[in-house]
Amino acid sequence: MRGGTVAKPGAAPRRDEAERTLKAERGGAAAAAKLDRLIHERVRLGILSALAANDTFAELKGLLKTSDGNLSVHARKLEAAQYVAVVKSFQDRVPRTEYRLTAQGRRALERYLDHLEALIRAARG
Repeated sequence: MRGGTVAKPGAAPRRDEAERTLKAERGGAAAAAKLDRLIHERVRLGILSALAANDTFAELKGLLKTSDGNLSVHARKLEAAQYVAVVKSFQDRVPRTEYRLTAQGRRALERYLDHLEALIRAARG
């Protein structure tokens, strides 16, 4: 009994229970909001993941199934953040672009993955 009333079965939870639930949900939303938005985008996460597994990569476009322009835009954003290094050269008169994950990029990806794992653990309780 609370405040002179009896909670009925199937009724909404008491105010203090509802507040605890809301705080827990807000905490999860706040934690999700702290994800590195630069990395969180699908193509950029794909670029960093591929580079983490391969050190350098010249064929990201095919692996990620994206266009040259789309890959270029996302790679430039990662390059501006110093997460990847880009080397442009020619091989048999054909332009070649090679991407490499930097130490800073590797640390950022590891932080991002740790954050995701923590969110998953929290969601599973």
